This record gives sequence, C-alpha cells and structure tokens, in this order.
Amino acid sequence: MTASIGHSSILIALAAALIGVASPIVAARMAGERFRSVAGYAILGQFVFVTLAALALIYGLVATDFSIKYVAFNTTRATPVYYRVTGLWGALEGSLLLWEWILIIFAGIVAWVYRQRHHELMPWVIMIFSIVSAFFLFVIAFLSNPFESVFPVPLDGRGLNPLLEDANMMTHPPLLYTGFVGLTVPFAFAMAALIVGKLDEAWVVSTRRWTITAWFFLTAGNLVGAWWSYHVLGWGGYWAWDPVENAAFMPWLPATAFLHSIQVQERRRMLKVWNLALIIVAFSLTIFGTFLTRSGIISSIHAFSSGPVGGYFLGFLAFILLGSFGLLAYRADLLKEQPELDSMVSRESAFLLNNIVLVSALFTIFLGTIFPLISEAVAGSQVSVGAPYFNTVTVPLFLVLVFLMGVGPMIAWRRASMDNLKRNFLWPAIVSLSFGIGLFIWKVKDFLPLLGFTLLAFVVCSIVYDTALALRARKRIAGEGVLRGLITLTRRNQRRYGGLVVHLGVVLIMMGIAGSMTYSSEKDATLAVGHTLDIGNYKIKFEGLQGSKQPTHFRVEGAFRVFHNGSDEGVVTPALKFFPNQQSPIGRAVHQSSLSEDIYLILSGFSEVNRNQATLKVLVRPLVIWMWIGGFVIAFGTIICLMPMGKLKPED
Repeated sequence: MTASIGHSSILIALAAALIGVASPIVAARMAGERFRSVAGYAILGQFVFVTLAALALIYGLVATDFSIKYVAFNTTRATPVYYRVTGLWGALEGSLLLWEWILIIFAGIVAWVYRQRHHELMPWVIMIFSIVSAFFLFVIAFLSNPFESVFPVPLDGRGLNPLLEDANMMTHPPLLYTGFVGLTVPFAFAMAALIVGKLDEAWVVSTRRWTITAWFFLTAGNLVGAWWSYHVLGWGGYWAWDPVENAAFMPWLPATAFLHSIQVQERRRMLKVWNLALIIVAFSLTIFGTFLTRSGIISSIHAFSSGPVGGYFLGFLAFILLGSFGLLAYRADLLKEQPELDSMVSRESAFLLNNIVLVSALFTIFLGTIFPLISEAVAGSQVSVGAPYFNTVTVPLFLVLVFLMGVGPMIAWRRASMDNLKRNFLWPAIVSLSFGIGLFIWKVKDFLPLLGFTLLAFVVCSIVYDTALALRARKRIAGEGVLRGLITLTRRNQRRYGGLVVHLGVVLIMMGIAGSMTYSSEKDATLAVGHTLDIGNYKIKFEGLQGSKQPTHFRVEGAFRVFHNGSDEGVVTPALKFFPNQQSPIGRAVHQSSLSEDIYLILSGFSEVNRNQATLKVLVRPLVIWMWIGGFVIAFGTIICLMPMGKLKPED
C-alpha cells in the first residue's frame, strides 16, 4: 500500500511538472491569461504529491516495511528511529527523492513570494523549475524507483553503511542538497530574463537573497562534511580532494564569484554577460556533481554504486548547457551596451580579479577531477590525481583571494585616488607586515605559510581599521558608543557589514587550514600496557584494551592517558568496531581540541593473541578548531546579510 501511494504520487507529480512546462509556452502563443495561472497550480500539485511520496518513503523506513526494496536495503529493526529517517537520503533512490522534494519546496516558496510581482518573468521561472523537476521525477519514476517491491519479503533489513550511522548524517546531506537546489532559483530567474529579454538588474536584485541562502547552505554542507570526515573516518584529515568532495565544492566557487560580481552589475550596470554565465555554470555544476556521485564512473568513498541514471544526468547536463548558453547567445544584442572600467585601481577591478581567480581555481579543480575519465578514454585506465596536484595549483590562487578580501571591500568605486589608498591601507599594511616579521622571528620560516598568515592578518586589520574609522565618524556625528555605532552601521548597510563578518569567518577557516597543513606532526607505535609514546609536547600512555558487545557490532576500545606538558589531560578511548557484514573493522578516532592544536588518536590494531599490545597512530594538528569556529562566524555574518532590520529613523 505504501509503495503504491508513493509511486503513484511520483507519476501524478510528473504529469503536473509537464503541465508546468507547457502552460507558459501555450500562454505566450495564445495570449491566454488563464494559462499563466495554470503554471502556479502545477507547482502546487508537484509540491503536494512529491511531499506525499517523501512522507510515504519515510513512513516505510520508520515502520520497517521490508516489502519495499529500498527499506530492506537501508534499515533494520534494530536501527534507531532517527537513523531510519536518515535512510531517506542514505542511498541513490531516496537521495534523488530528497533532492526533488527540496527543489519543489523552493519552487513553491518562490511562486508564493512573487505571486504579485514579476508578472512577466514568473511563468517562465516556474517553467524552468518544472523542467528540472520533470527530469528528476522521470528518473525517480522509471529509472531509480525508491518504491520498488521485493519478494519474498525479508525478515530483517540490511541496514545503512555503518559509516553513515552518525549524527552528521542528519545534517550534512540535507545541507548540501539545499545548497545545490537553492542555486536553481537564480538560474530560473536568469533563464526567464533571457527568454523575456528583460535583462536589467531586476532579476539580480530579486535573487540576491536566494543566492546568499544557497551559498550559505553550500558552505555549511562542505564544512559539516569536513567535520564528519575529521572525526568519523579516522584518518586525521578533513579534506582529501576526493572527486565527490570536489563536486560539492566546485559550485561554491562560481556562486561566490557571482555574489561579488552582481554588486558591480547593481552599482555600475557592468558584467551582465559574465553574471549570467556564472550562474549557468554554478547550476550546471550541481547537475555535474550529481552525475559524478550517482553514475559510478569515478571511485569514491562518497559515491553511490553505479546505476542506470548516469547517462541520463549527462544528457540533461548537455541540455542545460546548450539551452542556457544558446539563450545567452540569442540575446547577445541586448547585452552589448555596458559601461567600461574607469580604472584598474578600483573596487570593480578588484571584484573582477576576484572572479578571475575563483574561475581559475574552478578550472584547475575541474580538470583534476575529470582527469581519471580523460585518461581512461585515452589510455584505457584511470589515473587518479591526488592531493599534491590540487594543493600545488590552488594554494597560490587562494593566497591571491585572501589579498583581495582585504582590498576589495575597502577600495573606492570607479577610481581609487592615492589618498584613498593611503587612508584605507597604510596602517593595515604596516601592522600585518609587522605581524609577519614577528612570525618569522618566532618560528614560521617557510615562505608560503608566512605569506599566508601575513595576508590573513592584513584582511583582519583592514576590516578592523575600516570599522574603527566608521565608528569614529558615528561618534563624531551622533555621539554613539561602540555597540550602538555597530548596530547603526549594520542597519545602514547590512550587506557590507554582514559580508565583512563572513570574510572574518573565511579568514579563520583558512588560518585553520594553513596551520594544520603546514605544521602537523604524526607518529605510529606499537605499545605494551604501561608504555608511552612521545610526540611534541604530548606523552601518551597505554593503559589497556576492553571489548564490549553492542547491539549492532562488537567494539574494542583502547584506553590511553594523555599528558600535555606534564599535565594529565585524562583518558581517551579510540576504538575499532567490528560489524558482521563488514570485512574489515571501522575505526572510531578520538581527539582533544584546544585553541592552539588538536591531538588526534587512532587505534590502528591490536594483538588478538596478546591483548596487552595495541598499535596507535597519533597526530598533532595545529589550529584545526578555528575552521569550525570560522563556520559559526560565517553563519552569523550570513544572518546579518539576510535578516530584515527595518529602516532607520531620520534622526539616525
């Protein structure tokens, strides 16, 4: 019954999506107003029936209805209820349904918010949503059906991959999917503007908040994924430049470029073609990432097993690229007349250079990601590209981005005078250079880390100095203190000051990356009970092993007492978990964090004959915690950008 309701709902939603695609075209040809309203009802129908299908699958998972093949493969009777719910996105079929559900929620909200606005654009916006929705619904209905039955009905299910039974399973995929799907909103408005030929700044202004929201979810999804990798996978890192990790990160780059360059379009009416191209690329990369993840053509710990959907996603991606850039070429005459740069020393130039660097980083990452496919096509075997390539090509580009973060928001529009440059950057440059010299005298001798930390200091100094000047002006004009002045400044220009807070968060993340990449240390040892391992300022003492039977697995824990500079920091217990359906054990690493560094312990193995011996790997990762703190700072800055603050009174 549950399977019938779910699959029937998908088919009805697909019919509604096709109506949503056709109705604006019919309305344009027949000049019929009633056909325009049909598109809105089509979105409503999709929302209702996709929601019904998603709830049906969730019910099947929670109720352990093993007559549904997807349920039998992704849950068990012993699985806690909250992990049963996460089974919705634990495998290929359910993840596509979640994607479609989020997509149609976005479409419904957009249709409701703009029901009285953008009368000319909205039917075409809904049509673009319906095209994307129809594709996903077709795949779900006919190629990757989550409601497929199984016979005979098993007594119990197979369950999720043990690595997915983690709290981050409840946050990471939904966050990432929401970021991916959220980019459909600016893409739909951009395509509608091209179809109608209304290529002023209206579509950019209307989608700015939607793009910021999608960008934030992408950022949060990648950071939560990095945290998950760091504390669950047990290898001591947080980013491996895995193809699927790259697929999640690549849309973030053009989305970030787009958020910067639309400011130039709004202010100077420049970069119209560039912005349209950026949002096309950003949305297309979400489809490309889905293709990589679900086609099975590239080996990855994150990828789903190979299925029949890969070729269809590749075809849809080709359709999106050809159709979008074809529309852009068709409207080229309307996009010709644009102002030119007044000076290379201006905010417009800084934002344009920022865009060029971001797109260059995107190209190098994309090339490294698809190189195994190229090598297989040419040489017949996949040659993977490892982290050294990505680090080598991206680190210099990201250092340039850091510098531009300090310059771009502060430099004048149109043409920066020497007085403007001196006023805004002299003291930040002096302070950051002094900081860099201090680091060199202390112990940072390598050029790239030294340059990186100096540039990060320059960004912070630029933001603090600019804000201090603005606060001094508020005190002189209105007699406001620091707190009241900050509130007034933020209310007057929340995009600017929210963006500066976001930049501070990015600085903290890059500081954590720089510290952990450059100055980490690690050591392996096989220890007997009572023996110790020394690494840096730490001493690790092995105190024994203990086994315990868990509901789903058998766990062996090692007890290790940590001493830091002679101080007892307590006992930590890294473990190995043995699952009946897994050939090799799954590790559970543990770590202790401070503002300066993490110590990270991995139980690599133990002697089954002599339980008094264990093999331990210890890593010291400087500054890692600042990555996670930076994520919260970015969230705060995004809230400032998005929250309605109301208008100031005239006397303010």
